[in-house]
Amino acid sequence: MEEELKKIQQEAVEKFQNVLDKKMLADLKVYFLGKSGRLTAVLKGMRDVPNQDKPRLGAMVNEVRALVEKMVFDAEEKFAQKELEEKLQNEKVDISLPSKGVKKGALHPVTSMTDRLVDICVNLGFTVVDGPEIESDYYNFEAVNTPKSHPARDMQDSFYFSENILLRTQTTAVQARAMEQIKPPFKIVVPGKTYRNDSDATHSPMFNQLEGLVVDENVSMADLKNMLSIMMKRLFGEDTMIRFRPSYFPFTEPSIEVDVSCPQCHGKGCKLCKNTGYLELLGAGVVNPKVLDYNGIDSKKYKGFAFGIGIDRASMLFTNNTDMRSLFKNDVRFLKQSR
Repeated sequence: MEEELKKIQQEAVEKFQNVLDKKMLADLKVYFLGKSGRLTAVLKGMRDVPNQDKPRLGAMVNEVRALVEKMVFDAEEKFAQKELEEKLQNEKVDISLPSKGVKKGALHPVTSMTDRLVDICVNLGFTVVDGPEIESDYYNFEAVNTPKSHPARDMQDSFYFSENILLRTQTTAVQARAMEQIKPPFKIVVPGKTYRNDSDATHSPMFNQLEGLVVDENVSMADLKNMLSIMMKRLFGEDTMIRFRPSYFPFTEPSIEVDVSCPQCHGKGCKLCKNTGYLELLGAGVVNPKVLDYNGIDSKKYKGFAFGIGIDRASMLFTNNTDMRSLFKNDVRFLKQSR
């Protein structure tokens, strides 16, 4: 057995010196260390060795086995290092080559329009406030002069979770919350998402609004018109004209709808404005005294005016887009054009 172990050791040294690839290495590993390998056969024969020789021969078997295992390990490391070097060589980057170029991203049209409107309002002295999108029926309707029996509720098809909890249909709900907490005079603006069960080319179940509220001792419809004129000129250009039309909102009295001259044809008439020269963009009015009193503000001392603009519809004007649904489809082609 001693001679056999010496032969195995010599054979292993010779064969491992000539290993050419990983397959050959795997075959040698099985040849020496496998279930039917050379060293395994020697170990099985240890039961026939006299007891007095077992310690010496056992030590020799362990020594040869350790040598073979080390040669296997060294060969595996050698092949792994070679593969890594080849991979690094093939994947190296030539920094002298010109770059492919990276196109800059851009804000989504709705985000960009929101930022522009908020910046305009902040420059006019407004403070930005926020509130929950899941709202109570009280703040969404009752606190803004729309009780449960009010016919104006039929104007909005709302998403209710329960009898008294719904997705807010208007950011006016945040104004009601603010009036409870802020003492007049104040100027606040509320941008945010709102929800109504309505979907077509010009309406979406989820849409974005920006509403403003001014409460002070001496404010009037004239102040509202002047401020909206300034806002629209800063948004669309100095040649922008606005016009008021009578309307109805439970939050305001009197109420108006506000049209702006078409930014595409500048009032001459085109496909976008259906040859009218104007586009409907805002709702506004003088705050109903009932709303002020209901929210703890003395309507005999203070007056107010409010306005609301559809951010999505405003952004459509800047992207020459006639279908609001494209704002929410995340079509990369549309977003690239908007950029």
